[in-house]
Amino acid sequence: MTHNIPLSPRPLHQLSDVRRRVLTAAQLRAHGVPAAEITEQCRTGGPWRQLLPGVCLLHPGPPTSEERLLAVLLYAARERNVQVPPQPGAAEPHRPVYTESMITGLAALTLHGFAATPPLTALDTIDVLVPRLRRLRSTGFARIVRTATLPAPEEVTGLPVAPVPRAVADAVAELSDAGAVRRLLTEAVRGGHCEPAALVRELNRAKLLTRPHVVDAVDSLLAEGRAIAENRLYAMVREYGLPDPVWNVDLRLPGGPHLGGLDAYWPEHAVALELDTRAPRQGPRQDDDALWSEYARKREHLERLGITVVYVTPKKLREAMDQQAAVVRTALMASVDRDPAAYVVVLPR
Repeated sequence: MTHNIPLSPRPLHQLSDVRRRVLTAAQLRAHGVPAAEITEQCRTGGPWRQLLPGVCLLHPGPPTSEERLLAVLLYAARERNVQVPPQPGAAEPHRPVYTESMITGLAALTLHGFAATPPLTALDTIDVLVPRLRRLRSTGFARIVRTATLPAPEEVTGLPVAPVPRAVADAVAELSDAGAVRRLLTEAVRGGHCEPAALVRELNRAKLLTRPHVVDAVDSLLAEGRAIAENRLYAMVREYGLPDPVWNVDLRLPGGPHLGGLDAYWPEHAVALELDTRAPRQGPRQDDDALWSEYARKREHLERLGITVVYVTPKKLREAMDQQAAVVRTALMASVDRDPAAYVVVLPR
């Protein structure tokens, strides 16, 4: 029966140019190259060289940055998932699949387009993220980083790369220079790569918020992130023709208790807006729950007084400002159908 006929090895010359240059020993054997020939080709002064255990560079010169990235991914990929090559004449897959491995740390940030990270050619090691239970060791220019739960990789130049928050945390774990840490965190936020809260959650998960130089950088990061979000909030009101609110105010009941601070308030409509910039610092679940409880208590108190509260996250302001403007506009328009709100004192914050 035809399904019992073994597949023929695929000649190396039929591989794409990139995949022809860096292959594992298992892939070479699947292409019909005996183990003895692999050893012979990789001898000192031979036409090939072993870049990492079980990973061969099929030319004598130094590897390019792309070849080093491919080598690290192939070294860390699960060997059992290397497929037998298809029959000659079958279509070559568009690109290889690197199972349970992705580039992280400084190399990942360089691939994401960070200016504060060194070029790939200047990196002595390339970090690769793998599941915690994988039996791999760091070797050569491959540094193994383990995690209990792999994030979903992002594809950059056809390679699986850790999301920016995770890549920043893995990079910061290896940095002792406060200035370098601050530059990475600032670029991650200012460059629009991620939101401060996501970044701080990842740093906390990596147990990096016990390091003083990281804590100092995070304090600057949160101030930077809030300033950016506030500027976007001002732009939203201006660009979408919303009525001007009073900015950065405290509300109090006349002769009574403090009701809380707000980023924007429309007194004639009794509509309040607050930026939700929660960023847990220790024990993310517990602190996040506590902060959300504080938000919820404030909202409940204000709404009992007839004040509509709108919460906006920095991420939503960045990615869907028009939708957030529509939410605010709807709340303002709905105020004419509500009972008058309680009188409150508005004070500058």
